[in-house]
Amino acid sequence: MNRSFLLFSMILFIAACNSEPKPYDLFFDQLAEQCGNAYPGGLTLEPEGDEMLTGTEMLIVHFRECDENQLKLPFHIELEDENDWDRSRTWIYTRHDDGLEIRHDHRKPDGTEDDLTMYGGHSVGDGTAMRQEFQSVERSEEMGHFRGWRIEIVPGVRYTYGTIRDTTWSWRVDFDLTEPLEENPPAPWGHE
Repeated sequence: MNRSFLLFSMILFIAACNSEPKPYDLFFDQLAEQCGNAYPGGLTLEPEGDEMLTGTEMLIVHFRECDENQLKLPFHIELEDENDWDRSRTWIYTRHDDGLEIRHDHRKPDGTEDDLTMYGGHSVGDGTAMRQEFQSVERSEEMGHFRGWRIEIVPGVRYTYGTIRDTTWSWRVDFDLTEPLEENPPAPWGHE
């Protein structure tokens, strides 16, 4: 009887260990908790010569479309004319059994796909509940060192999206999660 109880206890212990959520699942769930909200942000780091942003424009991330395995976060960029916005980019996070994937959906103003779209990569290792890194295999092989994206979330504080080379940030934007915007932006280009 003791032997059966011991065996049963070991089975329960192993099952409990295997059912613990992985860090990438916790990370995904923390992103999902923001669903329905949009947050303001700004440029934190840009390499010399990169002219995508000036550092003065308003940036908005909108946790817009969410289900249990996929999140779509449009990234809105205020243009010089403050009544005009670049709504071409959406970050797509997909949960898989063995990790996460990030894709970049880029659209033209008429909603058609941009020439460069749906690029991305898979998460590397388990990461943490607050940080995940995704590798661009093509860029890493081309450059001979790790290239990809680092995403961080500190619930109620900030959401960070950026690119990395080796272990160093090369480009970064931060969004303030302390209070959502009162009004969400319109749909990104190519989405309803």
